[in-house]
Amino acid sequence: MEIKHIVIAGSLPARSERLSLAQVQELTGLDSAVVGELIELGWITPERTTSEAFLFRSRDVYRLRKLDRIKRDFELPLLGASIVVDLLERIEYLEGKVNELHRLL
Repeated sequence: MEIKHIVIAGSLPARSERLSLAQVQELTGLDSAVVGELIELGWITPERTTSEAFLFRSRDVYRLRKLDRIKRDFELPLLGASIVVDLLERIEYLEGKVNELHRLL
């Protein structure tokens, strides 16, 4: 007996740009306890599903990789590395603003 699958337009869930905790761990190599600590610090703020699972953005993965690299390279504690990443992002933002102002002149 052949089973046919009928797909009605709009019946499939929309593809999500969000990543699960397991995917984030796979992409960053970070332990769930480290990710959990960063969530508690408010350094990353994933969304939550109705079942209380975390959903992360690709930007979170980028930040976590940067944090891990800085933490390892400079032998910093987690909190120290998170501050460094925050400051580097702030510098990048301000450099962008300066470039915008120069274009206007």
